[in-house]
Amino acid sequence: MSFKNTFTSVIASAIALTAFAGLSYAQDASAAPKADGQKQEKLDRKGDRRGNMGRRGIGHGGHRGFPGLRAIQLTDAQKEQVRLIHESNKPDAAAIEHMKAMRESFKAGTTPTPEQKEQMKAMREQRRAKAESTRQQILAILTPEQRQQLDTRRTEMEKRMKDRKEFRKNRKTGDKIAPDGVKPSDN
Repeated sequence: MSFKNTFTSVIASAIALTAFAGLSYAQDASAAPKADGQKQEKLDRKGDRRGNMGRRGIGHGGHRGFPGLRAIQLTDAQKEQVRLIHESNKPDAAAIEHMKAMRESFKAGTTPTPEQKEQMKAMREQRRAKAESTRQQILAILTPEQRQQLDTRRTEMEKRMKDRKEFRKNRKTGDKIAPDGVKPSDN
């Protein structure tokens, strides 16, 4: 048998083996039993690894526009008020669809007109204003202690972000300084 025939046979066998392994894995995954109650509850809260967010919101533990609330213990009444604030400040579905359609047409290669650019800018400003209004309404229902917790958490997050930025900058320049400022030992 020539080298060319042997090589072709090995490649064909590897491809066939990979295809059969993939098919059997797909069958096993679809036939697998559903996750038990605790695991399913976790998936519902946090979403899965593919980025699907589950039932509670867009990746912020149900506190859509205000992720810092996740760390604060809210009373049931406050949770209901936050939910009502979010419900009353939902964006207009028609405006969202219009904006998506415009964005898709721009991605397809259509050049936006000055009127469309102005319209998109106005829509963004409305969204920002509504988000700020929602934020202020939520802050109004928090106790002073909860606001203090929120401020503390915000400063901690800003410090971590600054440290990460510094670490990435140092990593690009070749310095080996960890985010906490400690220089790791070279082995």
